[in-house]
Amino acid sequence: MKITIDTTRKTLVLEQDAQRQDLPLYSPDAFDVLSRFWLKVGWDLKYSYQFTWLGRPIIQMPEDILRIQEIICRLQPDVILETGIAHGGSLLLSASLCRLMGTGRVIGVDIEIRPHNRRALEQHPLRPLLTMIEGSSIDPEIVGRVKSLIRPGEKVIVLLDSCHTRDHVLAELEAYHDLVPPGSYLVAADGIMHDLADLPAAKPDWTWNNPAEAARQFVQRHPQFAIDEPPRAFNESKLASHVTYWPSAFVKRIRD
Repeated sequence: MKITIDTTRKTLVLEQDAQRQDLPLYSPDAFDVLSRFWLKVGWDLKYSYQFTWLGRPIIQMPEDILRIQEIICRLQPDVILETGIAHGGSLLLSASLCRLMGTGRVIGVDIEIRPHNRRALEQHPLRPLLTMIEGSSIDPEIVGRVKSLIRPGEKVIVLLDSCHTRDHVLAELEAYHDLVPPGSYLVAADGIMHDLADLPAAKPDWTWNNPAEAARQFVQRHPQFAIDEPPRAFNESKLASHVTYWPSAFVKRIRD
């Protein structure tokens, strides 16, 4: 791919696979091209490793943080289940929203909760809203422990952000989908990996070995679910696309 930006003529020229597109520079189409490339460069430079939420690193794209906030605010879940804790910023995002809404709690699962991260979360003011479980998110014993903490009839959102291989995410979707009621979501983070296989630190198999592929295979097996991008809560721009690491991420239960 070759991108040529001419700020004098206010054009963007995209050349790819022997085809050429001439786009107005200040147009939604040019924005989409630049955003896709910006996301790739940002991934390689760890752009998302710059942000914190209430004192803990969150390691998410700002737009993805805002989008998940919109969904949580709209659905008012009783439980937010997250696989992948890392530094804990995402758990605190969910817990802070629960505190503000006056409803909900957070369960986090990670194969390894490092002692300094555990200490920081256990000393945090939002600790009463957190339950942390150490172990593989697809281990039947861990899955059973998680489900024992959720009462019948509770509305659950599931955020999958642990191991990002296709098979692991598919196993997580299979393990936890029965917790999600109609209208709620399982979210398979970092599906953008399928566009990043050519990056220096990437792996060639990312073209198929990624969370988005897991989501596609899951909905093929389970017709009561669909990949369904949540509608924007507000948009007065000319843009329709998202600047996201989570394409094809939102697996919605559309019926029982």
